[in-house]
Amino acid sequence: MVGRPVEPGALLQGQTVTVPITALAAGGDGIARLTDGRVLFVAGVVPGDTVEARLVHLKKDHAFGRILQIVQASPHRIEAPCPVAERCGSCQWQWIDYPFQLEAKQRQVREALEHLGGFAEPPVEPVIAQPRPFGYRNKSTFPIGRDARGEPVIGYYQKDSHRIVPLNACPVQDSRLDPLLAAARELIRAQGWSIYDEKLHRGALRHLGLRIGERTGQRLLTFVVNGQTLSGIKPAAQALMDRFPDLVGVCLNTHTERGNTIFGPQTRCVAGQDCIEDVLDGFRFRIESTTFFQICTSQAEILARLVVRGAAATSEQTVIDAYCGIGTLSLPLARTARSVVGIESHVRSVEQARRNAWINGVENCRFKAGTVEALLPALKADIVVVDPPRKGCDPAVLAAILGSLRLRVVYVSCNPATLARDLRQLVAGGYRLVRVQPVDLFAQTHHVECVATLERP
Repeated sequence: MVGRPVEPGALLQGQTVTVPITALAAGGDGIARLTDGRVLFVAGVVPGDTVEARLVHLKKDHAFGRILQIVQASPHRIEAPCPVAERCGSCQWQWIDYPFQLEAKQRQVREALEHLGGFAEPPVEPVIAQPRPFGYRNKSTFPIGRDARGEPVIGYYQKDSHRIVPLNACPVQDSRLDPLLAAARELIRAQGWSIYDEKLHRGALRHLGLRIGERTGQRLLTFVVNGQTLSGIKPAAQALMDRFPDLVGVCLNTHTERGNTIFGPQTRCVAGQDCIEDVLDGFRFRIESTTFFQICTSQAEILARLVVRGAAATSEQTVIDAYCGIGTLSLPLARTARSVVGIESHVRSVEQARRNAWINGVENCRFKAGTVEALLPALKADIVVVDPPRKGCDPAVLAAILGSLRLRVVYVSCNPATLARDLRQLVAGGYRLVRVQPVDLFAQTHHVECVATLERP
C-alpha cells in the first residue's frame, strides 16, 4: 500500500531539530516552536537553552521531543545537586536556578488566571520562597522493586515509566529521613521479603512510606504490603526503633488491589506508635501514615497565616473550613473567629481533627464528616475557606457559596488551572478577586500553592 506523500520540509517523527526554549509549560516541560508553527514540549530544559531534540510524538497542534544535547546553555541553568535528577521523575526543575523557578511559578499562576479565568490584570503577588529549597520534604513514599540482579531497590519512578531509579538519599527530602531509606533497603535484603510484581499481582512489598515532624524530629516508617503481614516484622521493627531513637513507630499498610494508588485502606502499628506529632503555628498535630499534611511544615505555617489574614474573621463571625483534613487551617482560624465548622469526607481525618482540637484545648471548632457539596448548603456562616484537591471544587460547592453569598471566600489551591476556572465562576456570581498569593511548597518542581481572597463588592 502506498503511503501519503510527505510534503517538502514536513517534520517527521524521529527527526532531529535544533530549537530555542522560550518558556516553561504548566506541567514543567520546556516550550519551543517548530518551523511548522506547532508547539514542542521538551523535558529537562530551561528557558534560554538552545537544544537539539528528537521528535518522539507528533500531534496536530503540538509535539513532544526528547533532548539529545544542549547546544547553548541558558544563564538560568545550573548543575543539579542530585546525581540521578535527569532520570528520576520526582523533580522537574533541579537544573533551574531557584530565583527563576519562583518567577516561572508566578508566571504560571498569572497566565492561568488570564487565559483560563478571563482576568485581564489578575492581582498575583510574587511567590513566597522556600527558605530551604532542598531538604524540605517531611514525607516521602517510594516504590520498592528489584534490579536486574534481583536485588531490592527503593527509589522514584523514571519519568513516564514504572522503572525505579534507585536512591541512597534524596536531596529534596528532610536529610533525617535518608538513614531510614538505607536501613529499610538493608532490612528487606536481610529478611528476604518478597517484592510486589505489579504485572503478576504477586509478592508482598509495594511501597515504603517515611514521615518526620519538622519541628519535633519524630519519624515514622510504613511498609505498604500486598497482604496482611511480613514474616518477622515485629522483631525487625523493634530493632529499627532501637537503632534510631527518634523513630517512634513502624506500621504496615495493607493494599491488596491492583493499581497505582500508594496506600490501602487499613494501617496497623507493629512497633511503637502509629503517628508522629509536629507543631504548626503553635498547635500540635498528630499525623498518621496516610494523613494528608502539607509537605513542608514551615511553608504550611505561612499558608495557614495567609488564610487567617484573608478570612479576617472576628469574634462575631463563623467560618466554614471546607475540605478541612485534620484541622491544620481550622485551629488557626479558631483563634479569632467565634466558631469554625470543618467539613471533611475522610472519616479518619475527622476523628484526628477532633482529637487535635482537644489536644490543643480549642473548644470553638466542630467537625462534620461528609462531602462538602452535601453539607455546605445547610450550614450558615460569614466566611468560607475551601482547600479542595487538584480537581478543584465540585460545581455544587460553588453553587452553595454563590447561593448564600458569604462575606468572604478564601480559596487554597494546588492547581492554578482549576483555581482559575473556579475563581471565574465566583467572580461572575458576585465576588471580587482581591489577591492571589502563591507560596512555594514544592521547590525543584513545577507545583505551586496559592491562597486567593475574594470579597463581596
